[in-house]
Amino acid sequence: MNTNTKQKEWVFSDQRLQKLRQEYDAYTSEDFKVWQILFERQMPNLPKAASKAYLDGVEIVGFTADRIANFEDLNQILAKTTGWEVQVVPGLIDDDLFFGLLNNRRFPSSTWLRKMEQLDYLEEPDMFHDAFAHMPMLTNQPYVDFLENLSGIALKHINNPWAIQLLSRIYWFTIEFGLIKEDGELKIYGAGILSSAGETKFSLSNEPKHIDYDVRRILNQEYWKDRFQDKYFVIENYEQLYESLPEIESVLEEMLLEKRQ
Repeated sequence: MNTNTKQKEWVFSDQRLQKLRQEYDAYTSEDFKVWQILFERQMPNLPKAASKAYLDGVEIVGFTADRIANFEDLNQILAKTTGWEVQVVPGLIDDDLFFGLLNNRRFPSSTWLRKMEQLDYLEEPDMFHDAFAHMPMLTNQPYVDFLENLSGIALKHINNPWAIQLLSRIYWFTIEFGLIKEDGELKIYGAGILSSAGETKFSLSNEPKHIDYDVRRILNQEYWKDRFQDKYFVIENYEQLYESLPEIESVLEEMLLEKRQ
């Protein structure tokens, strides 16, 4: 049995992965109202701002303002498109479990929604962010292939905090805050932007820097969690992400070697 097989097998027997499920009937009227408000506040901004892959994905998964995302239905749809599933988790999880799930084509998601008084600020991503912003992109094959294999690289270095910190920069500036150029125009595919009306407008404005996707530069670039980014990296297409994986691995190894010397 090779190392990769071992990496893929351990996650499903890990005791931290509780047998959680989405209790759809337990959602309250407030939950549905919160979903509706957030959906109706952000969705009108996206037809001109979001990547075609995201907009197509919203159509495929069937998200609407009046219905909280149903993971059971969603998993049936994803199974037919890219072979992915949504894995319910209690909230933020350890890096090894996070990357282990992604490497097994399972996207970790909470099922709780923010309260009315938390509409504008939330310290920990809730189910609206996980579902509305991330899950439509799970219908794009090159995107999920990149996500799966980037996680495989992370698992190889899971006991090295510096390596995980470096790889988190790749994840941050692509999956969470990535931009793409489509028909000569900047569009959004990063979930951290897609779920934020403010950053949707800001990221496409002339205020931040827009930089061509550059693996080495991203690996050397720190990011901010508490305010808008001052720079965003722009891909030409989703295949570019997948094709950059060998470079990510080689530059990472180079940086780790420099750290040891």
